[in-house]
Amino acid sequence: MRVLGDIKDRGRIKWTAMMLPEYTEMLRDWYVEDGLTNRPELTEWDLVAIQEEIEIAYKRKCETLIKTWREGRIIEHQGTIEKIDLHNKTILLADPFGDERISIEQIISARCID
Repeated sequence: MRVLGDIKDRGRIKWTAMMLPEYTEMLRDWYVEDGLTNRPELTEWDLVAIQEEIEIAYKRKCETLIKTWREGRIIEHQGTIEKIDLHNKTILLADPFGDERISIEQIISARCID
């Protein structure tokens, strides 16, 4: 299995060496862009469902999974909601490693785990 990986790597190295530096830079940029995702379009129903799930999780103090979208990446946060700050539009999420402030505007989904 390792031999097959080495053969592919040698081919990539061979072709990369023959390319112009501009093309290799464009390929690197393309690899970075390929890993990015567009922000999901949320409907009014989705936003209401997220709000209700966050309120339930806050009142129950249950373990919550919150997904956020930032700079082309979807990030998962897990913990209990300690505080909802409407003035600053943030949620304080506590997990075993410390507290984390999450912007309400970045949230794309929320779900109670317990």
